[in-house]
Amino acid sequence: MTRPRAASQRFLTLLPKDLLAELRVIYSPLMEIVTLPGALNMGEVAAVLFTSGEAVRIASDLSEARRPAYCVGTRTTEAARQNGWQAQCAGENAEELVARLLELRPEGQLLHLHGEHTRGDVARRLTGAGLPCGSQVLYQQLLCPLSEEAEAAKTAQIPLIVPLFSPRSAAHFANLWPDPAHLTLIAMSPAVANAMPRLQTGARHVSKVPTAQAMADLLRDVAAPLLRVETKRPGD
Repeated sequence: MTRPRAASQRFLTLLPKDLLAELRVIYSPLMEIVTLPGALNMGEVAAVLFTSGEAVRIASDLSEARRPAYCVGTRTTEAARQNGWQAQCAGENAEELVARLLELRPEGQLLHLHGEHTRGDVARRLTGAGLPCGSQVLYQQLLCPLSEEAEAAKTAQIPLIVPLFSPRSAAHFANLWPDPAHLTLIAMSPAVANAMPRLQTGARHVSKVPTAQAMADLLRDVAAPLLRVETKRPGD
């Protein structure tokens, strides 16, 4: 698992329990989330935009103020609601978020709260289309080396299924693990798959939609036949 540990564990709860019991999980977060110092001023803001669950968590800690929130993805939306924001899902990615807001055209100042590395240029595009939108970076996503357990698996060349959730983490993984032998890669989107061109392998799968549940469903479908092959006894 390549996401921060808490996010990885939340993702694993989406898998069937019987399948999860058969999998050996190796945790090797490729990024560390570091909250940046500073205040979050919500004074003139009419609504906020959340494109990640980490932004929801950090914004909720930094400010007691709550505003209407337009979110990417159902899990981010639910996290925002649980933290007291008046949240609605406005798409599954930044492109859909921008399109939805241009359709709704909410009044007042918008504020996109996000990490240092983000996609879609949301605030600039909305402002250019007549919806004033500010932007504030709440956290850094620092790249991490492979964990000791992952390095051991790399050396042993054991078969691995590797879910990858963002282009940046996929590109970093490709640098850390340039040999695709023994790897089955699961990418959350075509952009994630395209971020690792050196890892050309037939065992690369791309989620039909960029959601955690779709990724979990794809992992289930990919893992099930592999587990049957590994557990099949000679002569069966």
